[in-house]
Amino acid sequence: MDVLVSRLKTSLRIDGTEEDPLLDGYVIAAQLFVKNAITTDDEVFFASESVKPLFEMAVLSLAGAYYTYRIALVDTQSYPVDLTLNSIIAQLRGLYASKNYGGDVSGKEATV
Repeated sequence: MDVLVSRLKTSLRIDGTEEDPLLDGYVIAAQLFVKNAITTDDEVFFASESVKPLFEMAVLSLAGAYYTYRIALVDTQSYPVDLTLNSIIAQLRGLYASKNYGGDVSGKEATV
């Protein structure tokens, strides 16, 4: 079982293995969503030590929302706002922009 699926099961308090394929699909979909929200051409960026924990937390947050809101139980339309996911994606976009477009040759960060 994938480490993220195991962590997702812990966060959702799910025992057993019946829902593992469903959770695995949610984790994969969440990973693709978060990567597409930041960049699609830099796998090294997501594996770096400063980014990986944020990336994994965003994936777990979104996969958890996919699991929690998988069935509509009411007739009215709702628009859930995932503040955790949005704030982490904003941080990751900032880190990516800083890595690729900020700073100078000496490594100092650019200032606005």
